[in-house]
Amino acid sequence: MRDIVVIGAGKIGSTIARMLVHSGDYRVTVADRSAELLRQLETGPALSVAHIDITDATALASLLAGKFAVLSAAPFHLTVPIATAAVAAGAHYLDLTEDVQSTRKVKAIAETAKTAVIPQCGLAPGFISIVASDLASRFDTLDSVRMRVGALPQFPSNALNYNLTWSTDGIINEYIEPCEAIVNGQITEVPAMEEREEFSLDGVTYEAFNTSGGLGTLCETLEGKVKTLNYRTIRYPGHAAIMKALLNDLGLRHRREVLKDILEHALPSTLQDVVIIFVTVCGRRNGQLVQETYANKVYSAKIAGRTMSAIQITTASSICAVLDLLSKGEISATGFVKQEEIKLDLFLNSRFGRHYEQERVLLAS
Repeated sequence: MRDIVVIGAGKIGSTIARMLVHSGDYRVTVADRSAELLRQLETGPALSVAHIDITDATALASLLAGKFAVLSAAPFHLTVPIATAAVAAGAHYLDLTEDVQSTRKVKAIAETAKTAVIPQCGLAPGFISIVASDLASRFDTLDSVRMRVGALPQFPSNALNYNLTWSTDGIINEYIEPCEAIVNGQITEVPAMEEREEFSLDGVTYEAFNTSGGLGTLCETLEGKVKTLNYRTIRYPGHAAIMKALLNDLGLRHRREVLKDILEHALPSTLQDVVIIFVTVCGRRNGQLVQETYANKVYSAKIAGRTMSAIQITTASSICAVLDLLSKGEISATGFVKQEEIKLDLFLNSRFGRHYEQERVLLAS
């Protein structure tokens, strides 16, 4: 059995731990500074807990000693110290961060690593990049790659048409920080919450707008190969206008803790959610202009004996699938690994990647 540390005992971290333990091939230690969250975990022979402050470098180093890998489900501002400690301890490192600056620092840390450093192993960034790369590989030349992802309540019941399904800190960061894109063949930054569009899927109308981090490392990978590359978050219509009023008109982009407090006290969480994955690639094949689209919906379901939300399933199964591929030697075990270097068929055929099979395929090529 492989010894794994999962940092973060929240919704996603606890789901990762449960999936890994249920597989029978991993012994998991879940670390968090919140004793309350740790008490909610079902400990046993394959699952233990560590009540530590991750910012305590000595305690973190001791925790990671001798472990096969550390999986970070911690807030993005803890990414760099955890990655640094993992490399120093000789443990493989995987995370779920969507923060662009953190990932750039992790890439620099990976330059001296003797183990694998694999950031952005969630849904977006993460699985979405694997899908986009697979579609792009089918073309002789690329024109555009457009990636759209959203985690939405199945039954919206407030003016924002939204429920909390993900890290509030992560959502706010995505809504504020600049967004990478390729425009007219050049890597650039575009503002978050802008370039709003509407589209319909299964008879339902959605809006999508720029958010930060969803492209992962694809700008770097596809630079010079594509004219247009962008990522936008999917929401129900009306969400963007209200959030822009909060961020800009009320100035809450400069008071993130206040905005976080408002959202967490006003928006309920829900297990009745749906994750929408929508990737469209356009380019030339045999001289013809061709478009291919991958579009799926994933709903909440019972997995490993517990009902899990769609965002829990898609995020946790992604990082678990990457860990499994790493453990089996099917992806590089040294240095920085990009999500788009992982083959889609390997991912989907893994035991954790198969959780995506519950998707109802809308359009597939």
